[in-house]
Amino acid sequence: MPAPTTLRLIGAPTDIGAGSRGASMGPEALRVAGLAAALTARGLIVHDDGNLPGPPNPWLPPLDGYRHLPEVLAWNAAVRDAVAATLRAHEFPLLLGGDHCLAIGSIAAVAGHCRREGRRLRVLWLDAHADFNTSTITPSGNIHGMPVATLFGFGPPALVKLADPTPALTRHDIVQIGIRSVDAEEKRFVDAQGLDVFDMRSIDELGMRAVMERALHGVDADTHLHVSFDVDFLDPEIAPGVGTTVRGGPTYREAQLCMEMIADSGALASLDVMELNPALDVRNRTAEVAVDLIESLFGKSTLMRGTP
Repeated sequence: MPAPTTLRLIGAPTDIGAGSRGASMGPEALRVAGLAAALTARGLIVHDDGNLPGPPNPWLPPLDGYRHLPEVLAWNAAVRDAVAATLRAHEFPLLLGGDHCLAIGSIAAVAGHCRREGRRLRVLWLDAHADFNTSTITPSGNIHGMPVATLFGFGPPALVKLADPTPALTRHDIVQIGIRSVDAEEKRFVDAQGLDVFDMRSIDELGMRAVMERALHGVDADTHLHVSFDVDFLDPEIAPGVGTTVRGGPTYREAQLCMEMIADSGALASLDVMELNPALDVRNRTAEVAVDLIESLFGKSTLMRGTP
């Protein structure tokens, strides 16, 4: 019998890259919803490192197309270092956000780890948004709308260089799922890069099972599968506690199937949970749904029939 996976919770309590306040409380909301106990019940060894330190949110307007760039850099450097240390210890990093700009540091660490270990990287970006804006096309300057572009090398040099080597990602490394809100210029930029994007129309037309089969195609024992889960991936009817709700997202059952199929791949090796905003939630309901879905990523299943 293989040894149980050791999982390390890394809290990053900041809304530095977001357009509304409150995601800084996301890590604690997940803890209150029983995340550690739920994962321990799945047979995992869970260590909670508490929260990383970082600068406060100064809540300033954009400068040269970016809001809070020095603070975003500081937070992402801390995240990168914490995730990298966890991977070096052969443990599973679970980053508790915080807003989605933090995926720059998380995925920079994962990409570097994969290159050093000679493993193939597959990132599943579960999100309502493509997050492929740049300083020249962003309508807001909020860096939580720019992490994928930055990981592709289209960002401020200091953030891009958090990855070693750069860029952290190419179009072959990432699949986006659940997308349904993309700025016009951003859409053209995404198309130009040739990203694999399964938007909500794809899910409507093909069904979640077919989408996930395609997203996971080629994933094998040599693949490090990283999931970056923005809670606004979910329909706001089941997950109202996010700052950027977009109607028409996956239902609870579609999201469960998505997570169960990721678990079935046996390749999940790191995870971000981002953009949970308790200030906009109802009695911590969104955090509880998120914990439920995270459990499914680690093997909890609604399957009644026997497995082959």
